[in-house]
Amino acid sequence: MPVMMHADPDQLARTAAIDFTRCAVAHWQTALGSELLGAYLIGSLAHGGFSRRYSDIDIALVTEAELPSHALDRMRCEAVALSAHWGPKLSLFWTDRHFCLGRFPPLDRIDYIDHAVTLMERECVRPMRPAIEEIQRYLAGAPFANWRDMAWHFATAASLEAKQRKV
Repeated sequence: MPVMMHADPDQLARTAAIDFTRCAVAHWQTALGSELLGAYLIGSLAHGGFSRRYSDIDIALVTEAELPSHALDRMRCEAVALSAHWGPKLSLFWTDRHFCLGRFPPLDRIDYIDHAVTLMERECVRPMRPAIEEIQRYLAGAPFANWRDMAWHFATAASLEAKQRKV
């Protein structure tokens, strides 16, 4: 009797998510032109562990200068228009060529340095690796406060809403 091979659902989802990112980046490249220096996968799509249920789609963008909020909003809207499934899972990290503007926290910069998968690159721009002190300051700020607030919320909740559960 022949052995039936079944495709791994997470691997199929990973392939579909990467296809989505390539299509989205092509749209953004047309819109931004020479302003876009590079677009990269980071996170679980870049270095493994992608889950069709829990993972988001992390894309790092490096641009010549700061991206205005209206451009970022347009990019997110285009992503949702391309895919009602994958678009809402998009998480954009962006910075200018000097890595001093935008949204690109230290841990994501390390992920970019160590694991980025190129989707498009006009010019390779790499930041300095964040120092341990910068990472500690970052983690002691908003990430710790968010964790503390969510821990308190879950510890004091009488029940969880459906959107708070992962099945």
